[in-house]
Amino acid sequence: MNAEQYLASLKPYPPQEAFFIATCRRIAYGGARGGGKSFAMRNKMILLAMAHPGIQILLLRRTFPELRENHILPLRKVLGRMAKYTESTKEFAFKNGSRIKLGYCQNEGDILQYQGQSYEVVAMEEATQFTELQYHALTECCRLSGYLRDGFIPRMYFTCNPGGVGHNWVKRLFIDKNYRQGENPEDYCFIKSTVYDNVFMMENNPSYINNLESLPPLRRAAMLEGNWDVFEGQCFPEFCREKHMISPFAIPEDWVRFAALDYGLDMTACLWFAHPPDKSCLCVYRELYKPNLLLSEAGEQIASLCQGEDIRYIASSPDLAGRRQDSGRSGFDLLRGAGVRGLRAADNRRIDGWRRVREFLKSEKDKEKYIKIFSNVTHLARTLPALSFDQKAVEDVSLTPHELTHAPDAFRYGIMSLSFLPSGHSVEGDRKHRRHNEYVNFFEK
Repeated sequence: MNAEQYLASLKPYPPQEAFFIATCRRIAYGGARGGGKSFAMRNKMILLAMAHPGIQILLLRRTFPELRENHILPLRKVLGRMAKYTESTKEFAFKNGSRIKLGYCQNEGDILQYQGQSYEVVAMEEATQFTELQYHALTECCRLSGYLRDGFIPRMYFTCNPGGVGHNWVKRLFIDKNYRQGENPEDYCFIKSTVYDNVFMMENNPSYINNLESLPPLRRAAMLEGNWDVFEGQCFPEFCREKHMISPFAIPEDWVRFAALDYGLDMTACLWFAHPPDKSCLCVYRELYKPNLLLSEAGEQIASLCQGEDIRYIASSPDLAGRRQDSGRSGFDLLRGAGVRGLRAADNRRIDGWRRVREFLKSEKDKEKYIKIFSNVTHLARTLPALSFDQKAVEDVSLTPHELTHAPDAFRYGIMSLSFLPSGHSVEGDRKHRRHNEYVNFFEK
């Protein structure tokens, strides 16, 4: 059986057929429950293996149980004698030299096992369950392997529903089509499919459609209709780009400025805030967002960005205030040594902090109190709406994936610093900077 004969035997419905014949470099399929995503992905990989001798394919799910149920077992049943399966390496080897390698990336570090490897095709099943960092790491693997000689252009395939840790990057690329430098719009294609396209499901399992139609409004909009603007478990649906994002402008000299820092070796996230004397708005006008900086290096960059500005204070990760037993020095000491001034321990109450963030985001009745975020503050705008609730701690934000939490934590520190802090919190700086109390209470008027 060749690829054309196999395709004819599948009898795909229109969205699946469009997915099978699409040839651009980034192809996404789905958008709602019941659209036949796993079926489409499995069979697309088989078709590629048949049509392109020697092609190397990597097919991924987030967890191994999902990989086994959705792909390993069905592929073993379908392929039979067409390809040899090796359990130890979890791969199907075809007689024409093609190979389908199956894998999973449950944790961020799992992606390292694919570094340095080459696959003409990388397929991410349920792509919104993968982080953006995992996606970018996998793009480095999508290249010619040396086994293929028929001019095939390496490409990536995705299936997806709204929601999950990767909601934002998938939505940006395939729904919003908001491309960054180096991303060619012609490379991206999204093929929408819902349960109403699934002829088999409509005819044989109508109760499943009824179940989707009876879901709560937010989940129904995402899972049945494929609405990417909402997803279940989203912490801050109040965030709205049209409402909260603005073009940068020169901050007037009489505006009050302060900053907030969340530091970790994996990521330094620092945000700069400003408000006018009449307190008519609060702007986030700058961000520093860099990984793998030593604390002294982070301090040097923060100090440089503060030059020439009257920064009243910097609300910083509370753990930085404690002295280390080995050296007797605190994180604040290292930052001071790098030239950072005005440090104080942030109010790190999580539930109260997230409640305050939500109030600021949704505030419409009181026009005197609202958040504006400059469009160049891209990482806060990316991560804040992508946060989901912790499944165990009511009202708290999930700590995974951790990459999403840094800028929002700094944002929370900044918002909480506007309330009067207990006397136990220290403020460093000269007398001018010690006057911060007259500013920090302005939202409590």
